[in-house]
Amino acid sequence: MRLIPFVLALAWGLNWPAVKIVLSAFPPFTLRVVGLGTGAVLLLLVALVQGKRLTPQKGSWRGVLIGGVLAVAVFNLSTAFAQLNTSTSRAAVLTFTMPMMSAVLSWLVMGERIGRRQVIALGLGMAGVLVLAWPVLASLLEVHDARALKGLLFPLVAAFGWAAGTVYLQRWPVAGERMVFTAWQLLVGAACGAIGALAFGERLPTEPLRIEVIVALFVHIVPGTAMAYWLWFIMSERVSATVSSMTTLMVPVVGVLAAMALVGDRPSVVDWCGFALVLAGAALIVLKLEFTLAARAQ
Repeated sequence: MRLIPFVLALAWGLNWPAVKIVLSAFPPFTLRVVGLGTGAVLLLLVALVQGKRLTPQKGSWRGVLIGGVLAVAVFNLSTAFAQLNTSTSRAAVLTFTMPMMSAVLSWLVMGERIGRRQVIALGLGMAGVLVLAWPVLASLLEVHDARALKGLLFPLVAAFGWAAGTVYLQRWPVAGERMVFTAWQLLVGAACGAIGALAFGERLPTEPLRIEVIVALFVHIVPGTAMAYWLWFIMSERVSATVSSMTTLMVPVVGVLAAMALVGDRPSVVDWCGFALVLAGAALIVLKLEFTLAARAQ
């Protein structure tokens, strides 16, 4: 369990530039159909090999649908459109307003209290996200660019969907095998993508895919979707929504660094200050996660 935050940070962080590369060949709705659908099939195949039941339990379908729409479809479609309207690094860090939204929703829906360590970590992490997001806000204020507005709003919509889906599944948890439950949520997300692809007349690429697109698609589907969502739902059901959400503050740091290496993003000195704040907040949450798990083991 203690390694899950680091595995998620690496898988989801690398997924940001991977999606940016794949979007050069695939339209956004079609990408999500392929990525989420294939990720779901992979998880179901693993469950089949392990002899597990391949359908959720009878009382789990509402959780599958609501979680699939919010935490999978809304999040993934919004982040795809975000990357079409702003840089990968900006999209990544703006999406991680999610912990703040999760904390507020947990307080409203579950009455969850936030401890001192979490308050400090949240303050550091969100300060870092705001520092990293400032260039997008400045561009919006200076030139009133509609594209900049979309680059700001789509990540925030993604953050809300992710937070709402996570808190919902904590407030009304579902029984059954996590791998199968996750696979069906991904199928719900793929179905939403298919509806969008049909509505906007999207098609699969007709030209042969470049090698970098093929590699990026693999990274997106296997570690970035199938494995990461499975681990996320395992973690989110065992610790509080605020702890699990804030743990992933490490993801935008990995995402920005990966975007620098793979898609040519060049953060400024101010950005590096944001990185430091986010890492400080994430470190506090990882320590809090370890203390929580140790206490439960006693």
